[in-house]
Amino acid sequence: MFNFEKLEVWHKAVVFAKVIYKHSRTFPGEERFGLTNQIRRAAVSISSNIAEGSARPAPDFIKFLGYATGSLYEVVTQAVIAYQHHYLDETSFQEIYSDAEQIARMISGLRRSLGE
Repeated sequence: MFNFEKLEVWHKAVVFAKVIYKHSRTFPGEERFGLTNQIRRAAVSISSNIAEGSARPAPDFIKFLGYATGSLYEVVTQAVIAYQHHYLDETSFQEIYSDAEQIARMISGLRRSLGE
């Protein structure tokens, strides 16, 4: 087992990416290389940065958690845009937003535990 697999936030981020993939399947075809691609890449980047950072010393891990937070904020921004264009319904948007808030709190807590 890798160290990052012991982190609850990593597991939550992986599930979050799955949620993003599920909801972005309904985006219009013309968004395939636009918003659909952007939101999926940003969602995958969250858990990827957590994993990559976990292999580094604490100060570097904190930086990677910052990158993960940035990717999370990208997903939220892209979800807002998708919602405004009616690509996401209210329920889907609220699920994404609520999950993002939880992950943001978890990353923040992990950063504090590392001595930020």
